[in-house]
Amino acid sequence: MFDAKIRPFIDPPLNRQGRVLASYGVTADQVTLAGLACGLSAAVLIAVGLPVCALIAIALSRLADGLDGAVARASQPSDFGGYLDIVCDFIFYGAVPFAFAVMDLEANGLAAAFLLCAFYVNGATFLGFAILAEKREMKTDARGVKTLYYTGGLLEGFETIGFFIVLCIVPALFSPLAWIFGSLCFVTAIARLVLASKVFRDA
Repeated sequence: MFDAKIRPFIDPPLNRQGRVLASYGVTADQVTLAGLACGLSAAVLIAVGLPVCALIAIALSRLADGLDGAVARASQPSDFGGYLDIVCDFIFYGAVPFAFAVMDLEANGLAAAFLLCAFYVNGATFLGFAILAEKREMKTDARGVKTLYYTGGLLEGFETIGFFIVLCIVPALFSPLAWIFGSLCFVTAIARLVLASKVFRDA
């Protein structure tokens, strides 16, 4: 919901840093994989009962997620780079709820399963829309220059990271918050399905 609104504020500093990294020979794929490593480190910290410590790793992960595109734009963007980026994002988004389930299976297991199901459904509607948008040669840069077509929604990257941060600060509230956030993910998925039915209905 807020991703498009914050792009004008975060893109200029990210692009400056991206040019610096590219000038030193750092590739966008390297930044993407470094971000994934930080994200998985955060999941491990959560799983072993140190969710507050995971905040730093989450912050570094998301910084890398913004920088990889900036590095690509300053050097040589590729379709594989965009593919790798979205795959790593989905791995990270799935790892965090799983980590909370590992941390306390009895208290968090069912809510984590519901949240992962919601992420799965939401991701399917997102990627399916992107495929058809590519087929129609639809373009948008509202959420930055992306390899895939990014549709908006009630919950996007900004809201998801904010949700993860809150979970790490107050892990005892994981279960009720996961049920709420997962439900909103389903609302987002349904809204995207409705949009797709209007945009792609014709032959």
